[in-house]
Amino acid sequence: MANITAALVKELRERTSLGMMECKNALVEADGDIDQAIELLRKASGMKAAKKAGRTAAEGVVLVKIASDNSAGVMVEVNSETDFAAKEQNFTNFAKQVLDAVFESKESDVSKLMEGDLEEARLGLVQKIGENITIRRAAVIAEEGLTVGSYVHSNNKIAVLVSLRGGDEELAKDVAMHVAAVNPMVVNAEEVPADVLSKESEIYTAQAAESGKPADIVEKMVSGRLRKFIEEVTLTEQAFVRDPDIKVGKLVKDGNAEIVSFIRYEVGEGIEVAVVDFAAEVAEQLKDTNKE
Repeated sequence: MANITAALVKELRERTSLGMMECKNALVEADGDIDQAIELLRKASGMKAAKKAGRTAAEGVVLVKIASDNSAGVMVEVNSETDFAAKEQNFTNFAKQVLDAVFESKESDVSKLMEGDLEEARLGLVQKIGENITIRRAAVIAEEGLTVGSYVHSNNKIAVLVSLRGGDEELAKDVAMHVAAVNPMVVNAEEVPADVLSKESEIYTAQAAESGKPADIVEKMVSGRLRKFIEEVTLTEQAFVRDPDIKVGKLVKDGNAEIVSFIRYEVGEGIEVAVVDFAAEVAEQLKDTNKE
């Protein structure tokens, strides 16, 4: 049996970023062959990552990158299981690696994006920090002739991309900041989905009918409430968050621009997080460790 020296374990740790005992055990199994040990660790990493893949990753970060001439922009959401892991340097570096890959390729399909080196990097990170890591989604705006701006909340939990026809970087950033704060549904009133309006109309009709007023009055009440609802969810109709005396649509028009689109990401939105019994989870992890 080969002599597994501290120097050999140290070299394997530096090459894999894994724990000391994992590296030592792999070297013992590989009889001191460091390349074979790396292969063993990669296989083990894949197994452990597969076990963690079913665990909910609803924390993480959203990141944005804009072209220097504001002609294009990309945004990604990368998730971890805990906010603690999302602040860890290796996770941060990986999230930036994903962002750069999207920016270079302009690929928003995550499954295609992960066909190359990023998936190996993700599996390695899962092994290292012990949590499920996922690239949930990516967005790309790269249409010729548009001005793209962004806003990222200071904690990287909310990020927005905005595209304008005309205008400049500062105007696009102002609109993006407003979207981050207010979270509109659509750019223009005519874009509010018909099924949403139908549902709201049903609710308002039922509420108004309880007033006992005549049908024509009820109809006017419902119509007025629908108009107010549309204004509340439409970006161009909302009062600008930094100056409530002006609507966003007027702000943009005064800047000789038109809002083409916006994309807003908030970390974990829409992800159902199961409530887990902590003691049961620890017991399960110990059971898995014993099996390994």
